[in-house]
Amino acid sequence: MILRRSVILALGSMPLLTRGVFSQTAVKVRRAGLLSSGAPLTDNSEVVVGLTAGFSKRGYVVGRSLLFERRAAEPERLPGLVDDLKSAAELIITQSYAAARVVKDRSNVPVVAITGADPVATGLIDSLARPGGTVTGVGEVAAELSAKRLEVLKDTFPNLRKIAMLWNADDLGMTGRYKNAEAAARTLGFEIQPLGVREPEDFAAAFAAMVRDRPDAILMVTDALTALNRKRVFEFAAEHKLPAIYEYDFLVRDGGLMSYGPDMGEVYDRAADLADRILRGARPANLPFEQPTRFRLVINKKTLETLGLTIPAAMQMRADEVVD
Repeated sequence: MILRRSVILALGSMPLLTRGVFSQTAVKVRRAGLLSSGAPLTDNSEVVVGLTAGFSKRGYVVGRSLLFERRAAEPERLPGLVDDLKSAAELIITQSYAAARVVKDRSNVPVVAITGADPVATGLIDSLARPGGTVTGVGEVAAELSAKRLEVLKDTFPNLRKIAMLWNADDLGMTGRYKNAEAAARTLGFEIQPLGVREPEDFAAAFAAMVRDRPDAILMVTDALTALNRKRVFEFAAEHKLPAIYEYDFLVRDGGLMSYGPDMGEVYDRAADLADRILRGARPANLPFEQPTRFRLVINKKTLETLGLTIPAAMQMRADEVVD
């Protein structure tokens, strides 16, 4: 009787013991960082929303199974943020060439770079197929896209002759993008008005140069400096009735006239996939640096009306999105 009672008690306690074991089984928490040069990152920032969706698609719950540390600042403050992040993250996703460069130079932490700069020409990686080192990522083909943007501009406004190009002359990656755009423009028969800026105070001089020698349109190369001063560019273009083309659609939703560039939803999804593969044990050196496969033409109808411009109906039909 004593033995039978002991067995019954033991069996009766098994669910409680099982529950106790499972409650003590911790979900493995992974740690990733996000570093961007520019405005502070919030839960609603496009890159944060896009990467969070990409991680969720791959089974992570941000805040539970994945801790996602976010940092953003002007380029000169990035080194301090890297020193902070590299001790708290297993890998760092970077948004901008400047951010990728400083992480590569200051740590051995794996990097997934989201960049518009040529990763080979700027020395981030050895080759697209075999990056080598600690960096892989997703980036556009700047030379091909620059030519396409200019073709879109020419198709929209056939009488253009001179294009002002505004870019951050202190950023190696953006200078490379400018050179690609300049070469494409000359091939298409455009005259170029180069307007390199290095700090916010330089925009006034760039605007004055365009007043003295009026271009027919503006192409803005996007980095933290130009993006943070985008409203000034929008206002100048509106005041002087100048069409302008930008590289990313968020600039059009914010008031710019038109953009042609990669589908950033795809870019963020691919970056999350690369990060997942690294967290599962892959080495960045062996993960090919990917390129976008989808591109979007976006036009802001209200800005078009404000400028007093009209565009061919065929161009509106080509647009992937028309912002009202």
